[in-house]
This record gives sequence, structure tokens and C-alpha cells, in this order.
Amino acid sequence: MSDFYQTGNIITLHKLGKPSLERIESELKEFAKQRPIALALPALYTDFTSDAMKGIINELKKAGYIREIVLNLGRASDTEFNQARDFMRQIPYDVKIIHNEGKRIKEVYATLERNGLWAGEDGKGRAAWLAYGYILARGVSDIIALHDCDIATYSREMLARLVYPVANPNIDVVFCKGFYSRVTDRMHGRVTRLLITPLVRSLEKIVGYHPFLVFLDSFRYPLAGEFCMITDLARTNRIPWDWGLEVGVLAEVYRNYSSRRVCQVDIADTYEHKHQPLSPEDASKGLAKMCVDICKSIFRTLAGEGIVFSDNFFKSLEVAYLRLAEDTLVKYEADAAINCLTFDRHEEAKAVESFTNAIKKAAEVYMGNPLTTPLIPNWNRVTSAIPGILEMLKIAVDEDNKI
Repeated sequence: MSDFYQTGNIITLHKLGKPSLERIESELKEFAKQRPIALALPALYTDFTSDAMKGIINELKKAGYIREIVLNLGRASDTEFNQARDFMRQIPYDVKIIHNEGKRIKEVYATLERNGLWAGEDGKGRAAWLAYGYILARGVSDIIALHDCDIATYSREMLARLVYPVANPNIDVVFCKGFYSRVTDRMHGRVTRLLITPLVRSLEKIVGYHPFLVFLDSFRYPLAGEFCMITDLARTNRIPWDWGLEVGVLAEVYRNYSSRRVCQVDIADTYEHKHQPLSPEDASKGLAKMCVDICKSIFRTLAGEGIVFSDNFFKSLEVAYLRLAEDTLVKYEADAAINCLTFDRHEEAKAVESFTNAIKKAAEVYMGNPLTTPLIPNWNRVTSAIPGILEMLKIAVDEDNKI
């Protein structure tokens, strides 16, 4: 059982006692009659070879309140696309797969580029953005949920709890973020524990009170890949195509909606998925690349809010972060001890050192070109520039999914 403390300026929905999944799903079926729900799944073909994906599909078969699933399949040949489509047929409701490597979708990307628009590099951000576009093109659903396809501990309760706050008309929220603990025999989630939280609080020390920093610090797991939103948000939000996706999405939600209409919900007692290597020696891959992109996203958002950065600012930030991260490390060591978890202080300290370097690298990149942004244009802008693009996307996906 979690606590019931409300943090920051968003709504926190806890998992208290033993809530009835059957009751939640029954209510969702009623809510979905008025506000249909879509599920967007960014996936790679390699996900279909994993036990995690098999477990996810088995659980989704029982989620009777979902109106449609749109799975954006990346890095798949035509044969692999057909195999994935056959695999998804066991789900007893409407499923469409976007063949991201197919010629029809490539023509959609080419049309965007011919009109001066770029959907970014291949990755989760672009996959989510394109799935949103297809859902908007169909015009069937009012709510969109999204989660990853590598969750080894997936249960349909995760999805139900994620969707419920947005679907329930009596809870006036437009965006819901999942949170959970990342624990096996040790704590995981190093980027959240040892980078995001100390970095945000270090920025608060230097900048002073700022609503965006308070907003970001209100989330218990800001890097969680699971969220749910109204479809209007999919139209207006720009999506980062790089590793700054999760923080970038939160920045766009902050920019476009009141924090009173944003919530986070406890969706799982435990959560396990594939882990990224730290790769401290190479800032172009692994957690090192992720951390650089996340830091750049935070810096750009604050700059857009009027915060002035300088070389001296970033030098102070590095020192403040390192001190606070080291203090945070001590707290987690105590937390691990009382819960009988393995805690490798040396590895945790190495992570802090790597994250400090990531902050420095991100600062250098930002100062070198502060206007560079990895944001994909929102669908409102895209449809304004190319009025027929959503219909083109819909036809492309529908043709690929014909039997």
C-alpha cells in the first residue's frame, strides 16, 4: 500500500487497499460508450520475439473497453510486418499496424519533407506521433493511451488504471502519467533517481521558484513511458523525436494546459522492462545519450520560459547537481538497506559521474546552438501545411492492413 500524500501542483492518484479491477473495467466500458479509447503502441519487430510482448497481448485480449489499437511497427521487413499482423489478430477488437518501413508510409514522410516539415529520426517519438496522426485521421476515439511493448510485468490493471482518470468524466483531467517503483533485488530507474530529481532541484536552487520546475518535480516517475490523454492534446502537442520524449511531452502539457487538469497514477506494484547500458565512455548511445537529450530538453524549456543561461550558470549547476546527487545517493543507500535490497554504492557513484558529464555535454550543445530543437511539428501545423495529409496517412495504413 502506498501513502496518500499529494505532491506538488498536480493530482496524485494512489493505489490504496485492494481496488477492484473488475469494477474499474466495468466503469471504463460505460465511459467508453461516450468517449471511445484508443491504445497506441510503439514497437519494434524484435519486441514480437519476446515473452514480454506475448504477455502484453494476452492481457490486452481481456481489455474489452478499448475501441482500437494502433501499433506502429518499426525496423520490420514486409514479411515481418505480415507476421506481426498475424500475431495481433488474436486480439478480438480493431487493430491496425503502421508499417513504418513500408513504401506507403515512406511516401507520407517524403510528402512532409517536400513541404518543409520533418518528422524526425526513427524512434519512439516519431512512432507515437504517427500513431496519433492515424487515430486523428480515423476520428473514432476521444482518448489515447500509450505504453511500451517491453514490459515484462505487464497486466491489464496497468492499462485500466492509466486510462481511468482521463476516461472518468467526473475527474476533470486531460493528461495522466503512470508511476511505479522499479525494483527487483535492487533499485533501478537511475536516470530518474540520480539525474532528473537532483537536477531539477539544483535548478530550483539557482533559478529560484519556477512553475515549470515545480511541475516537473511533482511527478514521481517523470520518465515513465505510460500516459493517457485526450485526443485534442495529440493535435496540439509537439513531440520530441529523441530521448527527451517523456520530459518533452511533460513540457508541452505544461505549456498548453493548467496543472490542475494533469494527474499521475500508481499503475503497478512493480515494473520491469529491458535496461539501457550506462555507456559512460560514449555519449552517443545508452543512458549517456538519453541523459544528454533529457538535459537539453529541460534547458530549452526553461529558456523558452525566459531563463537566461550562461557558461557560469552551467558551471554552478554542475557543482550544485553533483553535491545534491551525492546526498541523494546516501538516501537511497539507506532505503535499500531497510528493504534488504542490493546496493552497489560504487556503481551508483559512477552513474552520478556519468550524469554530471551528461549535464556538461548538454550545456555545451545548448550554448553552441540554443535554437536547435528535436520537436516534431504538431498535427495542427501539419494539417494546415498539407490539408490532405491525414487522409493520405489513413489510406496508407488501411491499404497496408488489407487482408
